[in-house]
Amino acid sequence: MTWFATAERRALVALAAAALLAMAFIRLAAYVAGETPGEFDVHIITALRNPADLSDPIGPGWFEEAMRDLTALGGTIVLVILSVAAFAFLLMTGKSHAAWMLAASVVGAMILSQAMKFGFNRSRPDLVPHGARVYTMSFPSGHAMMSAAVYLTLAVLLARTQKRRRVKLFIIVVAALVTILVGASRVYLGVHWPTDVIGGWAGGAAWAIACWSIMYWLQQRGQVEPETDGGADPPAPQNRP
Repeated sequence: MTWFATAERRALVALAAAALLAMAFIRLAAYVAGETPGEFDVHIITALRNPADLSDPIGPGWFEEAMRDLTALGGTIVLVILSVAAFAFLLMTGKSHAAWMLAASVVGAMILSQAMKFGFNRSRPDLVPHGARVYTMSFPSGHAMMSAAVYLTLAVLLARTQKRRRVKLFIIVVAALVTILVGASRVYLGVHWPTDVIGGWAGGAAWAIACWSIMYWLQQRGQVEPETDGGADPPAPQNRP
């Protein structure tokens, strides 16, 4: 077993525990508070607005547009395009089992996100005008949850094709950063309570971790294609006489 495989398993266990604890904390906080939204949600939402005019987000106009651009990275169309492209790439490179695992992970995350929205039936924030159109209930944030599920899953699949540790880490950090920015943009635009986003991050990460763990287990059994070294250095040219 390589160093990264061992470290990866430890990281996944730690992240899984963190995600489960975060979800438990959110549920406990909502129960103890006795109502939603709580003080935390209201404070964060209003802190991101001009105190004299809650319809005006803090920051210049270009920053608000940038937040809309970032929130689009967690939109259904963008994530579907990325997932289909990754699915096709895996099929083209002879990794059909990994491709179908990816498809199951993304579709499962979508179903879970919508089911949770229906189950919790939490209303969207009404303290400030929405900076983007919304069509579903509030908890958990679908953008945050799907971003965590899709970007982190794709990052791990890509990282497993690289040999250098720092390259692996870079890929996963970038995916995590994109996920964080997407979730933060939802709160800034006033379409989600902060706890919606935290719940989405936790749920999406937990789902991705579960899918990674299943894929890793199947790889050890030879039922899913093993890790490759796509990032290995090319062989040195041979000297010709």
